[in-house]
Amino acid sequence: MGYYQRLRDLKEDSDLTQKQVAEIIGVSVNHYGKYERGETDIPFEKVILLADYYNASLDYIAGRTNRKSDGELSEDERKFTEQYRMLSERSRGRLDILMQQLLEQQINENNSAKK
Repeated sequence: MGYYQRLRDLKEDSDLTQKQVAEIIGVSVNHYGKYERGETDIPFEKVILLADYYNASLDYIAGRTNRKSDGELSEDERKFTEQYRMLSERSRGRLDILMQQLLEQQINENNSAKK
């Protein structure tokens, strides 16, 4: 999906008009319409303004991820968090130790692969 589709989707999800978005980034409505249609590349500084306004990551706007923002959890992360919250304090401590061991193992494996 091109970034221009994401621009359109973000605008529509926020119930904004092209005129309103054009005002937010300081361009004419005609020029903004060209961004949405993919006729003109949008300058990076304008994308940053939109990312800030929509509270969306630049990767999301570029179509590199389907997670709108860095703070948004994936389905796996949400499931993990829900399960974590159901654990007792003792089990959470054991999980913390296990995770630390897994991370250390991963680092060691990555270092071995580089050699």
